[in-house]
Amino acid sequence: MEFVLAALLLLLVTFLFMAVRVVKQGFVYTIERFGKFTKPADPGLHIIVPFIERIGHKVNMMEQVLDIPGQEIITADNAMVGVDAVVFFQVLDAGKAAYEVSSLYQAIMALTTTNLRTVMGSMDLDETLSKRDEINARLLAVVDHATSPWGVKITRVEIKDIRPPHDISEAMARQMKAERLKRAEILEAEGDKTSSILRAEGRKQSAILEAEGKREAAFRDAEARERAAEAEAKATQMVSDAIAASGNQAINYFIAQEYTKAVGKFADSPNAKTILFPVESTQLIGSLGGIGELVRDAMAPKQADAGTAVGGRSGTQLPQERARTSVPRAGES
Repeated sequence: MEFVLAALLLLLVTFLFMAVRVVKQGFVYTIERFGKFTKPADPGLHIIVPFIERIGHKVNMMEQVLDIPGQEIITADNAMVGVDAVVFFQVLDAGKAAYEVSSLYQAIMALTTTNLRTVMGSMDLDETLSKRDEINARLLAVVDHATSPWGVKITRVEIKDIRPPHDISEAMARQMKAERLKRAEILEAEGDKTSSILRAEGRKQSAILEAEGKREAAFRDAEARERAAEAEAKATQMVSDAIAASGNQAINYFIAQEYTKAVGKFADSPNAKTILFPVESTQLIGSLGGIGELVRDAMAPKQADAGTAVGGRSGTQLPQERARTSVPRAGES
């Protein structure tokens, strides 16, 4: 009896152990009844009927990363490049992912590889190197559409690396260097051009300002000469009027005055020890005599008036008149 009770207890524990199932977070289990999929089991505690129902597949519902191994791809311009890629995907329907495809990971990898060859094989080498975003978008659209019946969502496809051949890499490096040298020379030429233009404009402005300065200086010089000529003309007119009024006396006066100034300059010279007059002494005396005559003629009317007032006779000789006999005339010794 005790043996039967122990067997029943053991059978009950085994039955409970087979009936109770705990699904972890991030996973969904498929429940099969007599080998047929009936329902998915979400995370948590579930009870199934032993020997009738069982757990079929444990499907990972988290977003996963699938690494695509390196592929050798021939581009449209017959260049061989190596490409590495990664695929991010997430299972949305556990039943389809478990029963619509036999091996989900291998199917996604094969699908991504073939479409990668198709997309990059239709592009040139330069396009494959410069249009990674376009390649990623085209691959994402194609692979996501192909995997939608499997209950899978392709969230992202990324090209990790593109490896062109070594000789093409060297050619690209030389091309890049040539382009940079070209841009440097263009910038240097533009700098020289701008500098030359600025220097030419500076010389132009300098020449214009110099010409304007010369024109202003010439104008002012002409104005000064005009004023000097006007002053000289006025002085000459005054001298002419004086000569016309007094005759040769004014001419003799001016000549004697200038001659006396010239002789005085010889005496004022600091280096002159012996003065040699360029003319005879009698000429200076004669000039002085001319000056005496000028003084006499100028004083004659006043003396005549004074004599009339004093002596009552205009012919009376005054002392000033007798003084002119003591002034030697020009040419006298």
